[in-house]
Amino acid sequence: MKIRIKGNSVRFRLTKTEVETFCRDGFYEETTIFGRNTLIYALQAKAGTTELEADFVDHKITIYEPEQELSAWANSDTVGFKNSVDWNDPTALSLLVEKDFTCLDNTIEDQSDNYPNPKLL
Repeated sequence: MKIRIKGNSVRFRLTKTEVETFCRDGFYEETTIFGRNTLIYALQAKAGTTELEADFVDHKITIYEPEQELSAWANSDTVGFKNSVDWNDPTALSLLVEKDFTCLDNTIEDQSDNYPNPKLL
């Protein structure tokens, strides 16, 4: 799972295997070690919610996805999910969780588990 943070925007991108694991288990996380500190970022299913939510506690970023979205996401054409954002509020947090597509340009990273890019089809 990749994480991208820019300003008040957080985006998670998941490979096929990661989406399948998340849809099966309702949870997926990654860890990045910074010397003596650790950053954990996780995607977790949550009952009773209708849009993405997030929190940041004890060096861990968690994005909560509505539990009802789990059953079909891995085998559907749905690319991802985002919350509704009030762009007039500078403190609003924009959240996006999406499938990771193969890049259109040449890249050295392994993309064998990424989704086919729809622009190449």
